[in-house]
Amino acid sequence: MHPPLTITFLGTGTSSGVPMIACPCNVCQSADPRDKRLRSSILVQSATTSIVVDTGPDFRYQMLRAHVTHLDGIIFTHPHKDHVAGLDDVRAFNFFSGKPMNIYANELTQEVIIREFPYAFTDTKYPGLPEITLNPIDSQPFTIGDITILPITVWHLKMPVLAFRFGDFTYITDANRIEESEKEKIKGCDTIVLNALRKEKHVSHFSLDEAIAMAAELGARQTLFTHLSHQMGLHAEIDAALPENIRLAYDNLRLQMV
Repeated sequence: MHPPLTITFLGTGTSSGVPMIACPCNVCQSADPRDKRLRSSILVQSATTSIVVDTGPDFRYQMLRAHVTHLDGIIFTHPHKDHVAGLDDVRAFNFFSGKPMNIYANELTQEVIIREFPYAFTDTKYPGLPEITLNPIDSQPFTIGDITILPITVWHLKMPVLAFRFGDFTYITDANRIEESEKEKIKGCDTIVLNALRKEKHVSHFSLDEAIAMAAELGARQTLFTHLSHQMGLHAEIDAALPENIRLAYDNLRLQMV
């Protein structure tokens, strides 16, 4: 039996965030707070366990904005910069907990993390550097605290990306293809989060129409779209035109999964 979970969307934007630097478009100039999107990440919490998925460049601010004071672990979907760049800021959690931060990643992502943050993995560490314990993951379920996580492989063009299922909730980012065998691991979920970059087709992300079709195929009670670019359009306009059981996610949205 999976514990009740609270899912907080820490960020719902693509790699450039929304607004995009120097962009004069109506989305980037929008006053609607739902059009302000940090880089994509979620916080998954039970009564006793807190987990973050991905530490993008906005990780520090996301933790402050969501008032997170304790993390039991961080899990990574893939090694692109907009999903790993903020990892250095786990130093604050190290300082207050007195413990290394457990991070969970596949081999490809671990290699990039070690290359991007080599100072965190030296034998002789300067005081104040991040303290990290690497935990390799693959296709097998694993547990952090009282939360069990099922990794699901999706494809970001030619890069394997890990999606994660937490009970009846599945989080998928940076994908444009899901193999049939992996779809079977997703089906039966109450809620699915799926990336939808923009209306136009993209080489490595689902477009809006492709994401709508995938949501219909997976058949969840509700689907939320994330990893949105400014090219998608205004939140209010796009959200109103979606099928009834599909919505756009937005920063600070919280879901209660029981």
